[in-house]
Amino acid sequence: MAESPTKTERDWEGSSLEKEAPESPKGDAEPIPVESNVRRKVDLHLIPLVAILYLCSFLDRGNIGNARVAGMGTDLNLTGIKYQLAAAVFFIPYSLAEIPCNVMLKVLRPSIWISGIMFAWGIVMVCMTFVKSFQGLVIARVFLGLTEAGLPPGVAFYITLWYRRVDQARPISLYFSSATLSGAFGGLLAFAIQKMNGRAGLRGWQWIFLLEGLVTVIFALVAFWKLPDYPSTAKFLTEDEKEHLVEALKRDNAGEPSHFEKRFIWETLKDPKSWLQTVIYLGMVMPLYAFSLFLPTIINALGYSASTAQLMTIPPYAAGCVCTILVGMLSDRYKLRGPFVMGLSFLGIIGYAMLYATSPKNLPGVGYAGAILAACGVFPTVPIMLAWGSGNAGSSLKKAVIIGLLSGVGNLGGICSSFIYRTQDTPRFHLGHGIVIGFLCMAFVSSGFATWLYSHLNKKKEAQCLQDGIKSDRKTEFAHLGINSPLFRYSL
Repeated sequence: MAESPTKTERDWEGSSLEKEAPESPKGDAEPIPVESNVRRKVDLHLIPLVAILYLCSFLDRGNIGNARVAGMGTDLNLTGIKYQLAAAVFFIPYSLAEIPCNVMLKVLRPSIWISGIMFAWGIVMVCMTFVKSFQGLVIARVFLGLTEAGLPPGVAFYITLWYRRVDQARPISLYFSSATLSGAFGGLLAFAIQKMNGRAGLRGWQWIFLLEGLVTVIFALVAFWKLPDYPSTAKFLTEDEKEHLVEALKRDNAGEPSHFEKRFIWETLKDPKSWLQTVIYLGMVMPLYAFSLFLPTIINALGYSASTAQLMTIPPYAAGCVCTILVGMLSDRYKLRGPFVMGLSFLGIIGYAMLYATSPKNLPGVGYAGAILAACGVFPTVPIMLAWGSGNAGSSLKKAVIIGLLSGVGNLGGICSSFIYRTQDTPRFHLGHGIVIGFLCMAFVSSGFATWLYSHLNKKKEAQCLQDGIKSDRKTEFAHLGINSPLFRYSL
């Protein structure tokens, strides 16, 4: 099992952060970088495992698209908008449960909570093998959404426990890149698995659900034993390395309240900036889910066979994976979030405009190139938005709430995305592509406004500090104010 700490998370955020750290030439309030060897150790022990968990999550929620192409639509008689309904119901419990799930993560150890919900949705996925009707599929998708709800916001919040604000986009991008790999790997896996059609009396799409569900259950057990909980209890770090990392995180969080108070939840929900971030996130996540749910269908409509369409989903996802990692690294290097979101949303607009404007029958290659550009535009923005939102939260609990809010409300876009690619619109899908372009435009404009707003607020705080003679060594004095502290600076 993951390390059995003698301290809860609240102990770590309080007493553990007060440990005497090695002497530093900098003042107590000055930030210190995490040593490269410590950062590499943390990366090595966290990112691969978290990436696998995220890969399983996206495989299991998105494999309904592969299963549809592999014969599920015919076997379950998914005529009209039945497939869209089955895809959409996932997002209702998924969205509603995300904030409560992140609050639970504040109470339970990550190795218990994350592995527990993962085991639950793996069992649900295995059960989907045996659905016999549209109604059974809908019920299974509801439970899948409920059990998966805690993972995306949970692992994003988990990263904030281990990395400084300015360092969070890179690790989030690294594990989120597995979401793009899930598309590429899912298409390849579905292509191979559907060849098992008829074995043991199961259809190809049933084998997809069964094997991917069993893999999820196995990795849930691995996570229970191997997922580290907190820096102060990490067995892979020496005592000196623990003290150094805890001190670096303590200074990064200086001036931010770390205790649990219900008022922090309501303050976050009432803050207009929280909803501005949510609008941006919604503008990017809705196109992402539309892409994930319907890419096999869109490529199939270009004139390729079902099995070939599964294989041709790989290059767009692979390109999106590479872009996700590169953009995350660049965002941390330049300490910028908003400008990257603007640029990527514009790239996504170009990709979907190519899909909208070209004829699949006459120019299928142009439409396929548009799909690759769209993947490079929509996938990298999600980790940037999660790092942007948590970095501007102002306290540990608020980080959990804002990430839950972004994921919860933002993922309601998954409901919309489930209905916009209608069968009667084949092969051009003008309605679907047009709506996606509209959401991307909303993200572009909103992220530009947010960048300006945060810059304006930072300038006001700097002027106040200059006028009142407030220096960084007084962060603790203003800790109770959170983001309203004159020493707090928003990430741009």
